[in-house]
Amino acid sequence: MTESRGWTRHARVRACDGRGVPPPIVSSAGHREEGTASVELIAAVPFLLLAVLVAAQLALAGQALWSAGVAARAGARAALVGGDATAVARRALPPSLRRGARVSDADGVAVRVLIPRLLPALPRLMIGSESGLGGG
Repeated sequence: MTESRGWTRHARVRACDGRGVPPPIVSSAGHREEGTASVELIAAVPFLLLAVLVAAQLALAGQALWSAGVAARAGARAALVGGDATAVARRALPPSLRRGARVSDADGVAVRVLIPRLLPALPRLMIGSESGLGGG
């Protein structure tokens, strides 16, 4: 540590020349970095949109599976009390999933529904659930 004019200064600190801003380093004089954050953001936006689309499609698949499970359970309860299991299971589905749904009550109640697609280019997939309530 050195002392000048009553001020204590660390030995590695250079004296300020009064300009307040250090002079630019010679190696970065020709390279301007203004706007690079904007370019990087624009490059990342398609990947962010893809991640949102994948998450939304997975949420739709989960909702379809959940609805199929609820419908199969409702159909199994109807079959247990002697009702029309197929009709009850179909009515338990949300209206958007009823079209294209397959319900069978051969051994328990099985419900298969088409997964809604966000993009028409995605393949048509079905997901399903089974439920059976034993008679005792």
